[in-house]
Amino acid sequence: MTAELTRGQNHPLPRARLEIRVSAGTPVVAGATLGDENGTIHGVEWVAHPGAPVLPGLEVSRQAAADHRLAVDLDAVPDAVHRVSVLLALPVAGQGPARFGAVAAPFTAVTGLDGEEVASYTLTGLESESAVVALELYRRQGGWKVRAVGQGYAGGLAELLADQRLPEAHQLAGGIHEAVARGLARSVPAPPAPPARTADGDRSRPAAPAHGPDHGTAPQGATGRIPSASPYDPPAAASGAQPADGQGEHGTQRPYPGGPGDPAGAGRPSAPAIDYSHPRRQSAAPPPPPPAAPPAEPGRPARPVAGDATGWSMEERLYNQVWGMFEDLARTTAAYRSAVDFADSRREKELDQVLSDPRSRIGGQGDAAREAARERYEQLVSRAREVLDRDVAQLLAEAEVVEPALPAAYARWDNPVWHAYRVPMEIPMALRLGDLHLPEADRIRVPMLVRLPLERGLWIDSGRSASSDGAVTDSHEMRRLGVETAVAHAARLLAVYPAGEFTVHVIDPAGAGTQALAPLAQGGVLAAPPARGAAGTADVLGRLTERVDLVQMALRGGAPDALPPGLDTSQQLLIVNDFPHGFDDRAVNQLRYLADEGPAVGVHLMMVADREESAGYGPLLDPLWRSLLRLTPVPDDHLADPWVGHAWTYEPPLVPPGSQVLQQVLAQVAAARISWHR
Repeated sequence: MTAELTRGQNHPLPRARLEIRVSAGTPVVAGATLGDENGTIHGVEWVAHPGAPVLPGLEVSRQAAADHRLAVDLDAVPDAVHRVSVLLALPVAGQGPARFGAVAAPFTAVTGLDGEEVASYTLTGLESESAVVALELYRRQGGWKVRAVGQGYAGGLAELLADQRLPEAHQLAGGIHEAVARGLARSVPAPPAPPARTADGDRSRPAAPAHGPDHGTAPQGATGRIPSASPYDPPAAASGAQPADGQGEHGTQRPYPGGPGDPAGAGRPSAPAIDYSHPRRQSAAPPPPPPAAPPAEPGRPARPVAGDATGWSMEERLYNQVWGMFEDLARTTAAYRSAVDFADSRREKELDQVLSDPRSRIGGQGDAAREAARERYEQLVSRAREVLDRDVAQLLAEAEVVEPALPAAYARWDNPVWHAYRVPMEIPMALRLGDLHLPEADRIRVPMLVRLPLERGLWIDSGRSASSDGAVTDSHEMRRLGVETAVAHAARLLAVYPAGEFTVHVIDPAGAGTQALAPLAQGGVLAAPPARGAAGTADVLGRLTERVDLVQMALRGGAPDALPPGLDTSQQLLIVNDFPHGFDDRAVNQLRYLADEGPAVGVHLMMVADREESAGYGPLLDPLWRSLLRLTPVPDDHLADPWVGHAWTYEPPLVPPGSQVLQQVLAQVAAARISWHR
């Protein structure tokens, strides 16, 4: 089974004879260094590169190319070698790119000689670097392991080799580039991109454009996988649209004018659209092909496969696959509803014609006409339902293989992936904030994924509400559920960020949420105990407001390194409970400022509040509520998709009753936080 590594992760190597495959969107130089137990290279004879491609147990490519295969025999390397570092570099000659940030993220894989993949690693996050240590094979307790390194060097090969303590680093780097320039390592073009697959049952689809979580944009050129026509297909997305003026107090969130879900710009509902592009990838080079689906039986659709979508990594492929399932379910449901509406209008028209003729109002002729109209209606609805059931069954089968394969950031709390949780080395592309479903397909739960880092705050609406099953929840219970939902969201955010890169503050002026906030307060993951009273509220708001001001001034002045020593540069989350109790006018203005300006500089807001309780402020707070993404602590149909505008039922990501998974995850986060501060 293939291990998809992230930076810093390792995986045991089951065999000694291996291939290391490299795929990049541009020609690169591939090489390897042999190091002792301290990682030191003892001379140029310990470096394999295109000019000297063969060392004991190791052979690298003799040319700069977009694709490489490096041969490794770990049993043949000298006993003094404890590390084999695989390095990639951009050639300095020619008109090619000068930094990895301008090309597609290189993909590396360790395979057996039979081609079976053991581990893979996509080198994301590179910017100004022109050389990088991609992988490291190292001895451990009599065996070998592979580690995903991803250490880049803006100074190129010379800086990379010098960092491994090679005395002749600059001379060797110059010799490698000279060999490439002379043609000893002739450059070959990258292979053409494989054609997109759009046949029925094939789930390859392009990634969505780079928009934020609530821009209401559908993927450009996305190809559907279920052949159900919809009369509501939206026009192309309007980029750069500005938000419409707010959302209903408890209704669906409004779209952006002219965007998907609002073809006429008349205010049809639109959900937060999901952005599936990688936050640090700027190149449109083709990704590796998705895994092939198992052969289907004749006359049946292909069996679903997790990750059967385009993307540079399994995370991106799953990300795009969730988007595709979301769109497919929206469109097939729209087709069904359209067919039912047509059947209903046709029946009404036929009945009107019968009743308009006085001769057919009484007697058997009128009864026969009404019965015929009813039968035609039922036939149309039945055919539409058969198509819907077929499409839903296909999507349900896909959901059953996708859900267990999701990484922790995309998975529900009851997914076993959380039991193997470890604090990550990098942030994921998105976070699951709940599930969405439609009444016509109640068994399918589509993960609601939002882009990280958050581009807007969250509002957990604790106002009195009726859930989707019609049960009315009283105000006291809604407040308790609201705080529990906020804790679940905060725990997921803490869990998906590396140690020391996410900080949580809590304001609970009257202590109303003490019991529900206990997992955070007692788990050791908060920056400080929850702030109480007007003084505590003012202190937290003042410090976060000052942080926003300082970072903004540094960025505007072009001096991001000029921040005061000791300033916490991690992402900040402020949880506010029981608003507006304990807030004076100054605190309210600071809160509005944080909601508007904070996300751009890493300060995010999560409010647990009943909007009606702040009605005394009048329209002053309307911009605050509009700037936040409204979520609910109970199932509620207030969100809409960006293609058709269905009202989807949202379900919050609560921990199953009796489960200790949240406490276990927070314990690991707290331990990693302590180690990081040391």
